[in-house]
Amino acid sequence: MRLLVAHTNMVHETIADLSPAGVHAAHSTLIELAKAVAQSRFDDTEPLLAPSLAQAAKDLVDNHLADPELSPMMLARQLRVSVRTLQRAFATVGESVTTYIRHRRLEEARLALTAGPGRPSVSELAAHWQFADSSHFIRAFKKRYGQTPTEYARSTGPTGR
Repeated sequence: MRLLVAHTNMVHETIADLSPAGVHAAHSTLIELAKAVAQSRFDDTEPLLAPSLAQAAKDLVDNHLADPELSPMMLARQLRVSVRTLQRAFATVGESVTTYIRHRRLEEARLALTAGPGRPSVSELAAHWQFADSSHFIRAFKKRYGQTPTEYARSTGPTGR
């Protein structure tokens, strides 16, 4: 059912940009998803369903971002597909499941660093967003944004703007 909702939302957001062939493909995929839901099965070899599966997984990630249990295995279990099927779906959109989770967590941590006074410490952010420790978080943050969390917070603070 999550796939059906994710596909419908994705089509709704992009319908104006679709060519007639794109509209037809979206329609066909919607029919296949509805059949799969009605028959309680999912054809993990159907390539048209991969973007919808990836989107459904992304929606789940966004809803469970701070959950320590969040993993490709948890997502696959929730979506009732194999981990490999989930990985293949993400590959069609050009990223890995683990990378998507890490990037989303880093993005939320980055936003928290701009919260101003009372913002969480680097250690608190690392713990909240499920990084092994502060050092791991700082390295990942610097790799993603080109500066440490502290440098970023200073550069976006009231005097750095």
